[in-house]
Amino acid sequence: MSSRYIAPKWLPGGNAQTIFPYLINPSPSLIFRRERWELLDGDFIDIDWLDGSLDKPLVIMFHGLEGSSRSHYALSIMNQLRSMNWRGGVIHFRGCSGQPNRLPRAYHAGDSVEIDWMLRRVAGECESRGMATPLYVIGVSLGGNALLKWLGEQGTQVSKLITAAVAVSAPLDLAAAGRTLDSGFNRFYARHFLSSLKRKALEKNKRFPGLLNAQAIAASDTLYAFDNHVTAPLHGFRSTDEYWRKSSSKPWLRHIEIPTLVINARNDPFMPAQVLPTQKMVSSMVMLEFPEHGGHVGFMQGNFPGRLSWLPQRIIRFFQSV
Repeated sequence: MSSRYIAPKWLPGGNAQTIFPYLINPSPSLIFRRERWELLDGDFIDIDWLDGSLDKPLVIMFHGLEGSSRSHYALSIMNQLRSMNWRGGVIHFRGCSGQPNRLPRAYHAGDSVEIDWMLRRVAGECESRGMATPLYVIGVSLGGNALLKWLGEQGTQVSKLITAAVAVSAPLDLAAAGRTLDSGFNRFYARHFLSSLKRKALEKNKRFPGLLNAQAIAASDTLYAFDNHVTAPLHGFRSTDEYWRKSSSKPWLRHIEIPTLVINARNDPFMPAQVLPTQKMVSSMVMLEFPEHGGHVGFMQGNFPGRLSWLPQRIIRFFQSV
C-alpha cells in the first residue's frame, strides 16, 4: 500500500530527509513526568510520562537505537498527543535515559522479552486503576523491530494487552540493514551510533573488569564488529550473524494478530527497499505503508524549515481507525 506522503521539494533524497529532522528541535517543548521502574533482575528502566485526560487513550512509545524521549520523533509524536489531551509514555531501554544501567546487559533489536515485561506492567497498571481506554503502542527504528517481533511471538494473546500498534522505519531485516549501514555514505550513520555505543560499552567494561575486550571495542569501526564484541556476547548470542538472524522481525509479521501499521520509506538509508515485505508475506492484520520518500524517521512536511507533522498525524489517524 502506498502512502500519500509527499516530501517537500526543498529536501530531496533519503539522506537529507533523514539528517535534517534530526537537527531541528520540535516545539513547543514538553515537560515529562519521570518514573523509575525497578526490574526483577536488579536493574531499572525510566519512563517519561505525558499526562492527559484519564478517559483518553494511552500511547506507549519505544525509541530507536540510542534514542530517548528527547529524540525528534518522540517529541513530535508526544506534542501531537498533548494537543489532543491523550496520555503518552516513552519507555527508555536500559541505559538510554541519561543514567547508566546497573547490569552488564543493555538492550538490543530483538529484546522482545523486555518489551513483554514492560507492556504487561503498563496494561496491568491500567487494569488495576480501572482504566478501560485503548492502549496503543509505537515502536521506532530498533524499538519498532523489537515491538513487531513481540507482536508476532504473542499471536492472539496480544489482544488482551494492547489495542493496536505502529512500527516506524523498523530494520525488519537486521542483516540487510547492518550491511547497508556499514557501507558507503551510510557509514556516516554507523559512526554516529558507534560514538555513543562504544563510549557506553567502555564505561561498562570499567565497572565490570574483564567483561568485554576493551581493545576490540575501541577498534570496532562497523556495527557488525561492535555487535560481535558487545551486543552478541552480552545478550546470549554467539555472533553478530546469529544476533541479526534471530532478532529480525520480518519472519514474525505473518503471525501478528492485532491491527498493526508498518511505515517504511523506500528511500530509507538504513533499510534497502528491495528487502521490504510484500502484503503476501504478512498477516492480514498488518497494513504496509511504504512511501517513496521520507528517509529514516524523517517525513518532513511543508515549506522551509518544515514541520514534523505528517508522521504523528498518520499514526493517530490509524489508531482512531481501529
